[in-house]
Amino acid sequence: MSIITLSRRLYSRGEEIAEKVAEQLGYECLSREVLLEASTEFNVPEIKLLHAIRDAPSILERFTHGKEKYLAYIRVALLEHFQRDNVVYHGLAGHFLVKDISHVLKVRIVADVEDRVQLAMEREGISRDEALRAIHSSDEARRKWSLYITGVDTNDPSLYHLVIRIRKLSPDDAAAIICHTVKKEQFHTTPASQRAMEDLLLATRVKAALVDEYPTVEVEAREGAVQIALGGARAADQKAVQQIAAQVPGVKQVTVAATAEAAW
Repeated sequence: MSIITLSRRLYSRGEEIAEKVAEQLGYECLSREVLLEASTEFNVPEIKLLHAIRDAPSILERFTHGKEKYLAYIRVALLEHFQRDNVVYHGLAGHFLVKDISHVLKVRIVADVEDRVQLAMEREGISRDEALRAIHSSDEARRKWSLYITGVDTNDPSLYHLVIRIRKLSPDDAAAIICHTVKKEQFHTTPASQRAMEDLLLATRVKAALVDEYPTVEVEAREGAVQIALGGARAADQKAVQQIAAQVPGVKQVTVAATAEAAW
């Protein structure tokens, strides 16, 4: 079938819409569960993973590449679900964590600030000023995070296949639009797109195995053949990387290069 990633700002009813879509389609609905699974699999506190995927990087993180490590772990957990197909993901950074897979429908939910303020006040029992501060703080942190990680503002509509403004639409209306769109043939899973997902998952698993020691490593995979770019690493590093990568389940062949140019 298909996969849906749903991006939204704080207090934009994205969770409600995602749950309605998943219920109507019979899909799995995912959000923070992915962080818990990554925390368990890689023995990392969940709060560190949440910080990595939600907050703008600190000066120290820019030098230590701490976010890159944790994002690699989160990506493994998410793609393991995506490989099984029929998923609605409404957690953070879904549009970034999976790229170039044709059966992924990327949706952005947009709500007016005033509507968000009212929802925040109702849910949290806070004042209007407190709601505004919370919303602006969250929006700015996510904008900075996106610019640092991807070089693109997460509000850029070109990142998504579908942008829905819900001021005059109910969550039910938005869910109906998404369900209608995802049923279009161009978003159906094909043998080729499923292989692309499997290749992406394998590359991500290899990167997760390497990222602690080699945080800037780049990995590509195709049908079990893995190419790793270290950016001019020493011969000893190349040998160590090859040995680590070869131990990842599903890897049949490993090539380590000094540049990021793919062999295919």
